[in-house]
Amino acid sequence: MMNLADKKYSNFALVREMLRAPAIIGAFDFEQTRQVAASVRKTGRFFITGEGSSRIFPSKSFICQMMESGGVPIMLATEGARQAAEYDLSQWTVMGASNSGQTKELIALFQKLQDEKHPNLFGMTANAGTKITELADCIVLSCGKEEAVAATMSVIEQALVYHSIYVALTGCQCGCTANKSKAAELAERVLAPEIDHELIAKIAAAPMVYLIGRNNGVAEELALKTCEITRKKSQFLEGTLVVHGIEEVMHPDEVAIVVDPFEEDAPFIKKNLVDGVGMAVIAISSKPTIFPTVEIPSMKRYDPFFQLLAGWNLLVQTGVVCGVNIDKPKRARKVGNAFE
Repeated sequence: MMNLADKKYSNFALVREMLRAPAIIGAFDFEQTRQVAASVRKTGRFFITGEGSSRIFPSKSFICQMMESGGVPIMLATEGARQAAEYDLSQWTVMGASNSGQTKELIALFQKLQDEKHPNLFGMTANAGTKITELADCIVLSCGKEEAVAATMSVIEQALVYHSIYVALTGCQCGCTANKSKAAELAERVLAPEIDHELIAKIAAAPMVYLIGRNNGVAEELALKTCEITRKKSQFLEGTLVVHGIEEVMHPDEVAIVVDPFEEDAPFIKKNLVDGVGMAVIAISSKPTIFPTVEIPSMKRYDPFFQLLAGWNLLVQTGVVCGVNIDKPKRARKVGNAFE
């Protein structure tokens, strides 16, 4: 069980920060993004940028929810800041996230847009008084600075910021604002379980871990976290990409983690990977699957958050079994490319 009463977890800042995520969900202020939402309504275009974990799950989960909702005539796009600097964003509302507030690529983009007198520029950061706050109208996250290299609670709060924009733009009536306390309670339940030791052992022994899932940022972010937390090679395989050629080079000692598998595709994945390659496939899902499954609760509009948290739990328990320092990788940095 990933909790601070257990000595094998209590010394890690990463665990402490992960366990703060439910409280962040429960206390989140949905009113703080009204100005951003008003700008998006005015321009009809919303471009989301940032680097690494500050963009993958926050931006893609937001875009996925907006596409699912339908009926909101707003253009949506996301890219890293270097590529974004090559685009004409003059007619777009632009928002960029930087956990540190010192991300070099994002600062360069914001400086360019400031020089162009861009009128609709917003940011968010976990650290007040940093460079990004000088360049854009910024939301400062309540989570504060993280000690562990892997970004966790900040990613959840960044995604909640975009989620609140979704609520404002769509007039969402699913109760996600009113039910945030219930969502926080369910998030605690996701982080608590001790996962089947045999599943953890399979991941711990694998030289390569594939993360399979929708292009909503969950599996892709978990692929990044797999490298940081377990020190294992990983790759994100979107949707059905897993059965479009890569199975040719997969090996029986590798593992695939499939997040919320499409019911129609699960038998084909089993046939190709479990029966064909001979590898283990583990699912994260709120529904029964044909694979060994890490079961999670379901709540409308919060499911991607629960899926991500369940993945964290799986990876932390694997990292601890592997005996690595899950707080501090040898080469990975808290800020990928810091502004100086």
